[in-house]
Amino acid sequence: MLRATAEICPNWLSDVPAPNVSVGKRCQPFRIEMVVRGNLVGHAWRTYRSGERTLCGARMPDGMKENDFFPEPILTPSTKAEAGHDEDITPDEIIARGLATREQWDELAGLTLRLFRKGCELAKTRQLILADTKYEFGLLDGRICLMDEIHTPDSSRYFLAEGFEERQARDERQLQLSKEFVREWLISEGFMGKEGQVVPIMTDEWVETISGRYRELYERVIGEPFRPEPLSDEETLRRIVSSLERLGAI
Repeated sequence: MLRATAEICPNWLSDVPAPNVSVGKRCQPFRIEMVVRGNLVGHAWRTYRSGERTLCGARMPDGMKENDFFPEPILTPSTKAEAGHDEDITPDEIIARGLATREQWDELAGLTLRLFRKGCELAKTRQLILADTKYEFGLLDGRICLMDEIHTPDSSRYFLAEGFEERQARDERQLQLSKEFVREWLISEGFMGKEGQVVPIMTDEWVETISGRYRELYERVIGEPFRPEPLSDEETLRRIVSSLERLGAI
């Protein structure tokens, strides 16, 4: 996904020498998560259902149902907290708190919407709908650069496009691809990520279930079979060193 969007915005990724290794550039991060929403779902829906019609300074029209498309995608940024939970924030508050200048915000907003449009186009080719996602940006040599992974089920919510309109018309639950099933299991086990809570133990069977679901997610989003490439620690290290030498990092 980073390579597929590099023409829109430069990103941190330099090389992938092994399946579980990425080599990239260190950026100075903006303490903002650029959340963009094409559909009324998740946090936006919970806010809407409470009666609010504004989220992070973005206006949400009356008369919408859960999962409906917004007339145009909306930006609902949040703070990137170093500790505790991220918090909703408006563009004016971002500028007032010095998290970005007006010019930087305008560029971040423009890049976010362009990346989201590209993500929606890619999703459509996989018979998916990119409902919402988030991007993280930083500065590299004074230039805005895309950080972290993008358009993965860890940072995005996908709906299955086939039958979407029919399910909406019947007020049925939409079929989605995301990490939500893991979150729901954690909640069912009493874990909410609060201070002092301990992550519940996962059985081998549940770990295999999660692995299987993520393989399915990968194949649906990427559009190709998931083929593991088992490597020894020695081979992984050799590839890392070779990559760093090739990049002039060592």
